[in-house]
Parts: sequence; C-alpha cells; structure tokens
Amino acid sequence: MEVSEILRVKGTTLFTVSPDASLSDCVVTMAEHDIGSLVVMDRGKLAGMLTFREVLRVLAKRQIEKRVGPTPTMAEVVVRDVMNTEPVVIHPSTEVNELRRIMLEVRQRYLPVMDESTLQGVVSFHDVARAVLEEQSFENRMLKAYIRDWPAEG
Repeated sequence: MEVSEILRVKGTTLFTVSPDASLSDCVVTMAEHDIGSLVVMDRGKLAGMLTFREVLRVLAKRQIEKRVGPTPTMAEVVVRDVMNTEPVVIHPSTEVNELRRIMLEVRQRYLPVMDESTLQGVVSFHDVARAVLEEQSFENRMLKAYIRDWPAEG
C-alpha cells in the first residue's frame, strides 16, 4: 500500500496556515477541527509544520518563564517562532512500511506529502494505523473465505 492510497481514503481536506498567524488562532483551528497539525505555507511553498508538540513546548516554556517574569500571550506568539521548519516530507508513492519506519525514526507523527513542490496532504500516525488495520482486516476476510471454499481432496 502506498501513501497515495491513504490520502485517497482520508479525503482531500487540508488545513494550512501562514507563518505570521498567531498561535492562539492556530490552537482554536486545531481544536475546532480535531486535528493535530497544520501545514505552514509561505507564498505557496511549504515553510514548516505546526503540531500539538510545538504548542505544548510553548506552553511549557511559558510556565517556566512565568516564574521569572512576564511572558508573551498566546496571541502574541506567531507560528514562525515555534513551527518545525524542517519537517520530513514524503512522496505519494512511499510504501506504508517505509512510512512507518520513517515516522518512528524521526519521531514525527504528521508528515506532509509532497509531489515535487505540490502539497498533496498530510499523513498522520493515526491514518497509518487505520490503513494497516483495514488492509489486514480485508486480507483476513479473504483468507477465511478462501479456507472455507477449500476444495475437498478426492
């Protein structure tokens, strides 16, 4: 199974944000749509990724800095200052087993899918788990049907 098949099943909805967007607006968008990442695009090009991991890092840093003095509000923090500027990118033809290896190796739960300079979508660890489960369930049903229809030896 290739990444393109996961994207086909997942659908085409894609959430992007500008590097100059406020972090608070991004958090609202992520919460409203129950998503864990936003693709950061700058003038039509991939600039980075914002995931809940970056949001948590900002919140933790603010808590620590609060003890020392005033900290910027979430509305004052912009995506550019906290995003992952070098996300690992995958191609639509990447095989799922290779995708799983990459995700584990680089510790990224959300990977943008690019076909040259065109953003095709984002694949999450959840998307991969669902695709693998569905593929295994299908194979399991086919094997059981094959075994039930096994011809008797005569």
